[in-house]
Amino acid sequence: MTATSPDTLLGPLLESRPPEMEAEEVAALVAAHWGMTGALSPLTSERDLNHRLETAEGRFVVKIANRAEPVEMTRMQSRALRHAAAADAGLPIPRVVAARDGADDVVLPAGELMRVLTWLEGVPLARLPSSAAQGQGVARLGARLARALRGFADPAAGHVLQWDIKQALRLRPLLPHVADAELRRLASRVLDAFAAEVAPALPGLRWQVVHGDLNPHNLLGDPERPERVTGILDFGDMVETPLVCDLAIAASYRIDPGAAAESLRAFAEAWAEVDPLTEVEAALLPLLVAARMVTTLAIASFRAARYPENAPYILRNLPSAAAGLVALAPHLHPKA
Repeated sequence: MTATSPDTLLGPLLESRPPEMEAEEVAALVAAHWGMTGALSPLTSERDLNHRLETAEGRFVVKIANRAEPVEMTRMQSRALRHAAAADAGLPIPRVVAARDGADDVVLPAGELMRVLTWLEGVPLARLPSSAAQGQGVARLGARLARALRGFADPAAGHVLQWDIKQALRLRPLLPHVADAELRRLASRVLDAFAAEVAPALPGLRWQVVHGDLNPHNLLGDPERPERVTGILDFGDMVETPLVCDLAIAASYRIDPGAAAESLRAFAEAWAEVDPLTEVEAALLPLLVAARMVTTLAIASFRAARYPENAPYILRNLPSAAAGLVALAPHLHPKA
């Protein structure tokens, strides 16, 4: 594998700051292109500029994509949302709101792509009490989305995204940025095991376009019934990859450090109720989960040092990834 420096590994998208635009300008663009008016409230985002729009007709999300994101990648997200909604009409995902000219988006003068999506009610699972029942709800909904996306194809889906688990071996240049020495050693051993066991098996797995980031900040729940998962947000990490990687991503955030193997098994079983796994997928799942945790540790550590002003947002999933990796390590291949 050709050596890659940390400065070039993540690419322009993960190395670009979110767009900057005053709310008044955003409001004027929404009114001009969608004929919608109302109060705007900023929403946090790692790489896009997002606002909640409150109108007399209801709530919406106004999204202005990072200029470094190719237009076709953003449009793939809109096409995927339409495909999934057509395949499963009850799926709790945002719907694309067409502009006045019927298009899914508007290209702004500086090159950014602007879209409007419907608002989903609920509270991010990261702010709700966690439970085994909630985890099973995440698994079943994630599998349901994967099934709804089956058959969706798009030329932009083959892009390289470092968050994609299949790219795990490219993480080595980032490991020195993980502050804890023992975590660095453990992460390196996981990548060794990935190279030996997972990488050779990847071509033979089931591949499709997946959500790619089913973490607790992108999943909504009912505050009155926290075990009830009510929605899926943020399709910005969509990519074509082995299907089991989407399961591994979701599972990586649901590992109970006190019962790592058992909680992973329960999550996988709930997913398989909706979308059964192959024997090979099931066998590779623990290492794929560990690789996602290493991905979180490596990328978040590097980017938080690069952008300290946004560090709290960037590092929000790091503690759970560290605890989960330590707990899961004894249940991996001896090489890990």
